[in-house]
Amino acid sequence: MNSSTPSLQMKPHPKIIDRILEGVRDSRTICVVGHIRPDGDCIGSQLGLTLALKNEGKKVVCWNEDGVPSKLAFLDPDHLVQRPRRGLEFDCVIATDAASFERLGKVGSCIGQRKLFINIDHHKSNTRYADVNWVSAKEPSTGELIFRLLRAANWPITPPIADCLFTAVSTDTGSFQYPSTRPSTYNVAGELVKRGANLEKICDEVYQSFPLSRVRLLQHVYNHFKLTHDNQIAYFWLRKNDFVRTGASSDDSEGLIDHIRAIAPVVVACVFEELAPDLTRISLRSKSEKINVNEIAAQFGGGGHTAAAGARIPGRPLSIQRRVIAAVKKALNAAR
Repeated sequence: MNSSTPSLQMKPHPKIIDRILEGVRDSRTICVVGHIRPDGDCIGSQLGLTLALKNEGKKVVCWNEDGVPSKLAFLDPDHLVQRPRRGLEFDCVIATDAASFERLGKVGSCIGQRKLFINIDHHKSNTRYADVNWVSAKEPSTGELIFRLLRAANWPITPPIADCLFTAVSTDTGSFQYPSTRPSTYNVAGELVKRGANLEKICDEVYQSFPLSRVRLLQHVYNHFKLTHDNQIAYFWLRKNDFVRTGASSDDSEGLIDHIRAIAPVVVACVFEELAPDLTRISLRSKSEKINVNEIAAQFGGGGHTAAAGARIPGRPLSIQRRVIAAVKKALNAAR
């Protein structure tokens, strides 16, 4: 322990961590899984935990239906994150950053042969779907939970693990800008830097290097976003043709919503993304503590956090748009 960080040294950990570590210690084969369309917190948490378990001599696989987004590929030089395969048995499966079993996508049907199922997450909407559930909605990222787990286990946090966890913490706090960021978050970030997190590389890869295809997609957003309800609501559509025309992939849409969220009068931003002719993915962001977009998303079968949430909604696109915008307007009116 570093004597210069007494707050981290003395802080007792919750008993659920002991239950998780007991299960892990009794397991030889472990599968670490994450949610579909993984973001920085998901991939960073998955990889950070996978590397730590490997260092402890465990036989580990790391599965995600959608693989690693191109901007996060630098975290996985050894290609540890793989697509799921059927027919394997595990002593333990650990889900990270997945609010529901359904969010695991195709991975879910490949992890049935297991002795223990552990769920580590920070989403308020988490459905507690595993045998052991560590869900802490007060934490701004799952990466911070994984850091606490490794510290409690007294497992080494190597520079590659520090890179993964710093990326997880940084991306899910909007680079420490979201109101969910707590004083302890900065302490964790500082500890990860001490352990070798490469800030220059992380910042360059995650925040300062974008493919031209994403810039073209952003240009589309600026040309086509709409404002309504006294400019308090901003929204735009991403259709399959938009990706084809710009040469962009679904990875390139990550973070686009923040550009319209940043418009001064906007309180709630929304993205409608066409997944199929009758299936739309919505993403919601709120700038006001009075507007809980998790509650709005829940009306459509989704969830997330107070300031960031989403859902997948079947139905006709324009009907979905009307219903979602109406729900946002209702929330804004109620907050007046």
